[in-house]
Amino acid sequence: MTQSNKVKIVALALAIVTLVTLLIVFTMPVADAAVVKVGSTGATVKTIQTKLKRWGYYTGSVDGIYGAKTKAAVQYFQRKNGLTADGIVGSATAKAMGVSLAGTASTSTTTSSGSLSNSDLYLLSCCIYGEARGESYTGKVAVAAVILNRVKSSAFPNSISGVIYQAGAFTCVSDGQINLGTNDECTRAAQDAMNGWDPTGGAIYYFNPATATSKWIWSRPQLVTIGKHIFCA
Repeated sequence: MTQSNKVKIVALALAIVTLVTLLIVFTMPVADAAVVKVGSTGATVKTIQTKLKRWGYYTGSVDGIYGAKTKAAVQYFQRKNGLTADGIVGSATAKAMGVSLAGTASTSTTTSSGSLSNSDLYLLSCCIYGEARGESYTGKVAVAAVILNRVKSSAFPNSISGVIYQAGAFTCVSDGQINLGTNDECTRAAQDAMNGWDPTGGAIYYFNPATATSKWIWSRPQLVTIGKHIFCA
């Protein structure tokens, strides 16, 4: 075998090895850049614990330590939101929670039912302001949850704007208060509802018993009372 042929064979072998290496690299599953799991500590864990506690999934201390209780709460949240219940906060779970794995609150408006735009978030927060600005924070989230529950229901329009602007659906639309704008608290309440917090337990109606004039609304199964509103199925 000539020296020239040997060089060609070595070059070909090196090319094959390089090609195989590249194929392996590009076909391997890509792991999350970061995950939060048992043993993790810090500000991101505190953010996760705070949100889960606010939504009723977590009853432990907000101490920034990802232990067994935090893992169980994350699994509970994951099951409720159609995610893999592994107790690990990776990209999908973080997005559903509205949490950045870098440790700050995300501006994502994604829910378990799909993506919602910033205009949806703003409109939802305006409706909360118009309907429930005098209510507690939980009461504000509850109003947003009703709107989102209607979007999911086949009995109502399948968009936030469609539900809010459905004729006669909300007083704030009828009297123009929907156009008053919003504030930071109502925006946070809208985001929390989008991220899965539903204090009503699935309500699609609510009313103020002190001002309600419809006899029909009283016939709806009542789920919970939050502030001045009764929430119904």
